[in-house]
This record gives sequence, structure tokens and C-alpha cells, in this order.
Amino acid sequence: MKPAVIEDIIIEYETSEDDWYSGLIAAESSWRGMADELQELHYLKGAKFINQLKLIIYYGEFTPVKGETNIFSAISEQSEDFDNLLNAARKAVEHGFRVYILPNPRSCRTADFILEKKGILGLYDLKTVHGKGSVRTQLLDSIGQTNRVILNMLSDYNARLLASDIKAYFETNQDALEVLIFKGKKVLSVNRIQVQSSDFNRVFRKRYEK
Repeated sequence: MKPAVIEDIIIEYETSEDDWYSGLIAAESSWRGMADELQELHYLKGAKFINQLKLIIYYGEFTPVKGETNIFSAISEQSEDFDNLLNAARKAVEHGFRVYILPNPRSCRTADFILEKKGILGLYDLKTVHGKGSVRTQLLDSIGQTNRVILNMLSDYNARLLASDIKAYFETNQDALEVLIFKGKKVLSVNRIQVQSSDFNRVFRKRYEK
């Protein structure tokens, strides 16, 4: 038995490693390039979405980032946003993730990372928070790219306001699954079930300010 991830649910199904690798070999002949394969993610859900992430990892021409552990990139280190992406990637690695940095083709809106942890894959857009600017605006800007967002907090943002911003994001985007927050050495994951709790604001502030 092998785990398969469907959105936020882990189920069990019968398969074999040979079946999976045979599928990859077959897929290689139809690989259309990174831009097209990333765009395909917008039309997939569940197991097909996860399999597409695996396909991109295997055939996406990722290379290890020099001097880093568990960070792989499909963009040049000279890219304008590379340092910002790398900073967040390092934090993800500190919390047990393997990170794949994605390119940003002009043909479609795409996310920034594929994160993998204990065999579970997720597609994330990165929002770096500087100063006191509205996090809500940044979260809403991610809609249409992916349903999971990383907030890399580089400023002392008010916890009460942040809770309100995250709640507004989930209310606006019915497909939203997770907001992953990096704050210093700490990581917080917020999902829809938590946000729908009547006690969300208090519990979130306690976690964030701890």
C-alpha cells in the first residue's frame, strides 16, 4: 500500500513503484516544456494534480542550488527574484521541506515553489512581507496562481490585523487550502478549518505572538 495525496486528504491505494516509473517513462515522450506543464496545473485536481507536480519535479530540469541542502531550482541564480526566493526556501528547509523553485513563464500565472515533506507535495506562491503594507492585498493577488500561500514575515506585522487578512483571504477564495507563515525560526500553518472556528482570532494571535 502506498499513500496518495488528494488535496488535503491522504488515502491508500494499491500500486507499485514499477507502475509509477513506467508512467513517468511514458510521460517523458509527451513532455511539452515547463511553461505548458505548469499551466496544466490550473485544470487539474486531486490525484491528477499531485501526479502533475511529480511529473514537473522529474522532468523540469531542476538543479541543486550550490551550497544549499534540499533546494533545487529551475531558474538562474541571476534572476531578479532569486535571492528573495532562496531566503524563503532556506526557511522551508529548516522546517523539513524539500524545495523546488519554479520559473515564471510569461505565458501564464504560476506559483513559486513545489514543497515536499514526507512524500506529501504542495504548490505554493510566495509573498514576502516588508513593513506595514497590507498582507490582505498580497494574499488576494495570489488567487489564480495556486491555493497555498507562503507568507515570509520580515516585519513586525500586527497579529490581529494578520488574522483578519488571512480570514478575508479564505472567505474570498473558496479554493484556498493553506497559508504557511514563516516568522523568524517559527512556522505556522493555517487552513480553512481553523479559520472557520469562532475562536480563530484569539488562537491565531496566541500562536503567532508566542
